[in-house]
Amino acid sequence: MEMLDIVDENGEPIGIIKERSKVHAEGDLHRTSHVWIVRDNGKGGLDVLLQKRSKDKDSHPGCYDISSAGHIPAGSTYVDSALRELEEELGIKASSEELEERMIRRIAETNIFYGKAFIDNQITRVYRLKRNDIDLSKLKLQQEEIEAVMWMDYELCIEAIKNNTIKHCVYLEELECLKD
Repeated sequence: MEMLDIVDENGEPIGIIKERSKVHAEGDLHRTSHVWIVRDNGKGGLDVLLQKRSKDKDSHPGCYDISSAGHIPAGSTYVDSALRELEEELGIKASSEELEERMIRRIAETNIFYGKAFIDNQITRVYRLKRNDIDLSKLKLQQEEIEAVMWMDYELCIEAIKNNTIKHCVYLEELECLKD
């Protein structure tokens, strides 16, 4: 059972801890970290690593998404959670010094998944991890979370998100903050 801190508008815990499914059912404000992995593409630009969410995920099943993301467990920090998720989801070990904080976002939206409301009310810290040494065939994907991963040219990815030519749950403003 994943337990989350309920937070104020500044992302600070207010002393209430709840189970993740209740947080999303009731719309409590909580924290997440998003890590976008990029690499030089040899053409003067960047590639971005996208994950394809498992078909069994509780939200946005089968959609292309952020390289690695996750809820902040109760008592943890944004950076600790970001590093843990990178290792759990992809098998990538990174240091806090490698994470470049790009933005802090406030997300508030309601969707329906599996016939139930899913209320996403979160404070998110968005990080960029630039690595030119990631070989997709050597990643250790967390099967219950991720179906597949792929590199995509950054500019083509922006166009695909804008035009909805791939099934995704990517926030365009996050993607746009990754450029050098």
